Amino acid sequence: MSANEKKAEGIGLGLRVDMAARFLDEAPESVRWVEVHPENYIGRGGLYRSYLDRARERWPVLTHGLSTCLGDTEALDTEYMGQLRGFLGEVGTGWHSEHLCFGSGAGAALHDLLPLPFTDEAARTAADRFGRVRDAIDLEFAFENVSYYAPQGDDGLDEARFCAEVLERTGGKMLLDVNNVYVNSRNFGFDPRAFIDLVPPDRVVQMHVAGHFVRDDGLRIDTHGEPVCDDVYELLGYALRHVGPVPVLLERDNDIPPLEDLLAEVERLTRIYDDAMRARETGAEVHP
Repeated sequence: MSANEKKAEGIGLGLRVDMAARFLDEAPESVRWVEVHPENYIGRGGLYRSYLDRARERWPVLTHGLSTCLGDTEALDTEYMGQLRGFLGEVGTGWHSEHLCFGSGAGAALHDLLPLPFTDEAARTAADRFGRVRDAIDLEFAFENVSYYAPQGDDGLDEARFCAEVLERTGGKMLLDVNNVYVNSRNFGFDPRAFIDLVPPDRVVQMHVAGHFVRDDGLRIDTHGEPVCDDVYELLGYALRHVGPVPVLLERDNDIPPLEDLLAEVERLTRIYDDAMRARETGAEVHP
């Protein structure tokens, strides 16, 4: 069985060009799969493509998009969607994921992930685009919850119920970003475990964890440039007990540390993952 035919499970790492050469040379056993952004590879050869080809020989590959965000109202680029569908088939991913947010406006990329208001109208818009993207790629599709830094509307919905509404309207899947749940809970004063309790376990196909920055005023910013904090490790254990064995990605996109530091985080995540799976069977607590 080739790597592309294997199921992604356990802990994965994002394939980033800043660390790819050494990562691919050492091919650490603790990393069970890799995640890539298709936008970095479609229509591109050279070094990027060689890194992707080597990764595909070694690991299952999952994909996570940046350019078809579900809050965008512009028509889908049919040429790009055809290229995306071909790329997803080539790498053999089991599903594709995208962000539940705005990513463009007035025909221009925003180069940021801007949150949607938690309203019925926004849920309808996101669900419609979700369906169009899913049809275009002809593959299982999931959305990811994002971080936000200001209140997002007053339509009787909080973030958890907004996500649940999109799930209900689409019949789709969710990529649960545990760090984003934690960051938002600290910034806006809700219980992160209560958020996770409202997520239907059978709709989650993947999780993300990452580090975040704490400003002097206490505001937490999702940066993907810090080590994962203890509270996020603990929340991951809770989420895994709730959801079950789905692949978990360690995201590190900025200030990438030495490979040894990343692998130490992977090893800790692996212990939490294994403990959570045992706890689902025995009812024991997970100790991060």
